[in-house]
Amino acid sequence: MKALVKICIFLVGALFIFSGFVKADDPLGFSYKLQEYFEAFGPAWKWAIPFSLPLACFIPVLEMILGFMCLMGAFKRFTLWMLFLMDLFFTFLTFYTAHFNKVLECGCFGDAIPMTPWVTFWKDVVILVLIGIIAIGHKNYLSVVSPRLEKAMVILFTLCSIAFSWYCYNYLPVIDFRPYKVGTDIKRDMKGGIPDVLKYYYTLKNKKSGETKEFEKFPDNYQVDWDYVSSRTDVVKKGVEAKIHDFNITSLDGENVTDTMLSNPNYSFLLISSSITDAKVSDEVTKKINDLYADCTNNHYQFICLTASGEGDIDAYKQKTHALYPFYNTDDTQLRTMIRSNPGLIMIKDGIVIAMWHYHTLPDYKTLNTQYFHK
Repeated sequence: MKALVKICIFLVGALFIFSGFVKADDPLGFSYKLQEYFEAFGPAWKWAIPFSLPLACFIPVLEMILGFMCLMGAFKRFTLWMLFLMDLFFTFLTFYTAHFNKVLECGCFGDAIPMTPWVTFWKDVVILVLIGIIAIGHKNYLSVVSPRLEKAMVILFTLCSIAFSWYCYNYLPVIDFRPYKVGTDIKRDMKGGIPDVLKYYYTLKNKKSGETKEFEKFPDNYQVDWDYVSSRTDVVKKGVEAKIHDFNITSLDGENVTDTMLSNPNYSFLLISSSITDAKVSDEVTKKINDLYADCTNNHYQFICLTASGEGDIDAYKQKTHALYPFYNTDDTQLRTMIRSNPGLIMIKDGIVIAMWHYHTLPDYKTLNTQYFHK
């Protein structure tokens, strides 16, 4: 029993730390997932949407702390109850979304390990069982250090967890699990999917007898003896979706310029702002962006802004920031996935992501020239 309890302690603690870490690594991305959950619950939960970001910062930190305390054997009664209640809540949440098909990916491991709600539900059930085993064998659940050192280590770990989440929110994820991470060939990953293997069935009605029959393909000259009734499609083998999908760059006039933008053999800069009206445009940030645009243009490097906002919002933004760079439209979800910053800057070359910057760390032209252009 002692060995089994130790194994369960390690598994539960490690899973909670890992689950919290990958979400704390990308708190803004986790907030998008929480918004998706709140929207899936219906209009009655709209009040919770503004709390998505605070919760996205708090929940991962709490998960990591509980996982650490589990491994340490710290505050045993409190830790076990909190682990149980938290996992019970997640179990109910994933069952609800899976049963009613509300959310396609649960987000419990962020973008690191995409999981369907049903898989996550059974994962949570297993964790409940592991916590139950620890509770039953609680006599073998012992603290690994003295109480004084235990408190000091928990406090230190808590501060480190908070600092890590704060850093990733105010800059960019330390470990990037997203499909647009540095080194990604966008053109290649847009074409890398494998389509589903499908099987088609057709229901026809015999003109003479009135009998209906299902066929896997239309009989020759079927119109002579049969009338078409309906059809259905079965997925024989599920395909693999391309890593990047629904990514398009269109001019404000509606012209698709995706291939042109991604085929530029020179360095190009994409200023990303999913919503222009929500962009953080302090005087300092605005000046850095405008200066960089001017320097890039003078040295023949392309610099454009991708946004999901309409022309009215773009015109208001131009007037406010004196922006001279051209604007193009791209899907809001893709833009929020590309970089966790509004605005954020991505540098590409021939469709390959070379580097990206949060608006807190925007580079100047001199730095780019030293690090990339004349490297």
